[in-house]
Amino acid sequence: MMSRRNWILVAAIGLVAAIALWSFVGGWYGSGPLKKDQHFLVPAGASLSAVAERMEKQGVIRSARGFTLRARVFGGGSGIKAGEFAIPAHASASRVLAIISSDDMVRRFVMVPEGMPSIMVYERLNAQEHLSGDVSTPNEGSVLPDSYAYENGEPRAALLRRMQGAMTKTLAELWAKRASGLVVKTPEQALILASIVEKETGKPSERGMVAGLYSNRLRIGMPLQADPTIIYPITKGKPLGRRIRQSEIRAVNDYNTYTMAGLPKHPITNPGRESIAAVLNPAKTDALYMVADGTGGHVFAATLSEHNENVKKWFAIRRSRGEI
Repeated sequence: MMSRRNWILVAAIGLVAAIALWSFVGGWYGSGPLKKDQHFLVPAGASLSAVAERMEKQGVIRSARGFTLRARVFGGGSGIKAGEFAIPAHASASRVLAIISSDDMVRRFVMVPEGMPSIMVYERLNAQEHLSGDVSTPNEGSVLPDSYAYENGEPRAALLRRMQGAMTKTLAELWAKRASGLVVKTPEQALILASIVEKETGKPSERGMVAGLYSNRLRIGMPLQADPTIIYPITKGKPLGRRIRQSEIRAVNDYNTYTMAGLPKHPITNPGRESIAAVLNPAKTDALYMVADGTGGHVFAATLSEHNENVKKWFAIRRSRGEI
């Protein structure tokens, strides 16, 4: 039978063990030291111990060694993921491990809408504070409009290469599916014409008709007379913000399709996939003319006399609106 002294010793040891266990468990499930919400970046290929050291330095956890030990006991073999994670204030070590082992990463996107010119793509890339490094203005027509995910600190040049690679791939895929007998003879010509189609209509259902109309004009050597080609050398594709001047309509340069037949020297914007597809599979039409119809779209005509009547109707609409 144990003496009173032995009972006290056993009780003391048990109490110490219970306190140690409570501290060990509490260090895993208890509130963490982080004072405010913070983003934390797990580098690709980093080990748990290396990540724990980074988290200790940034105040996410109290002890890298304690975190690593507890993770091996309580973590159930969870593998950490590379990426940027949002860690809430006072997150427990248990929750921190769960977060950096999940697919719930911070996702950043930059959107390039259809018809955004390269100068504005350049400006948008430079406006993203979580990207790094310098980048030059891309060649017009080299970027595929889309939404692009990127990681914190990713070089702007690397993201731009992905945008341009997407355009190269898309153009090749669509070129391989092109209709026969097209007026455009190379992917580069298709891209130029698609950039004009992109800027001439904001109505997706019209793209095929606009592509067919311009294809007809190119086939007979008729000037395209596309207003966006007047504007491009003036603003590099940004909105003009005023009416086009007669002197600008008469200007002779590599883009103005009022003073030359054929295509401009280069694209005038970054066309979307659907505009490229429209040029490579244009609507079968005899239309040579179009004018706005007052609804955001156009009315098409095969003859000048028919077109002139449509123009009269358009001016009547504008007068009724008090625009002229």
